[in-house]
Amino acid sequence: MISLDINGKNYQVDVGPEVPLLWVIREHLRLTGTKFGCGIGACGSCTVHIDGKAARSCQTAVGSAAGRKITTIEGLAENHPVVKAWIKEQVPQCGYCQSGQIMQAAALLAEEPNPSDDRIVSAMDGNLCRCGAYPRIKMAIKTAAKEGKRP
Repeated sequence: MISLDINGKNYQVDVGPEVPLLWVIREHLRLTGTKFGCGIGACGSCTVHIDGKAARSCQTAVGSAAGRKITTIEGLAENHPVVKAWIKEQVPQCGYCQSGQIMQAAALLAEEPNPSDDRIVSAMDGNLCRCGAYPRIKMAIKTAAKEGKRP
């Protein structure tokens, strides 16, 4: 049995330690906000936070996540500045990549509250959007950075 702390809840899963965290999140725990995109860590659709850092759950063995704090899109507060900015800036088109984009952006802003345009682009570079909503994604991150500073 592997013990996982996901979104503040403790889960016990009976899987091998090499199983991708993504499969445990989606198939065993039925937290389906984290998406499967490419399976090789290249698209970012499966991005979660592990101890506050963005991580590709399709490339993270569940055994290496045991005992660490994992946050999925379901665990991000509805009033998080990134979530609010995504809505305000009307970012989603098809929406498939959005959970990974939001999780990557939230990790960026937690690490760097006022990133430059170049830093936003470099941090988000591994998250692909088939709809090409990149200008709105960048705008939403800038909005979240600005809104997150308000009291």
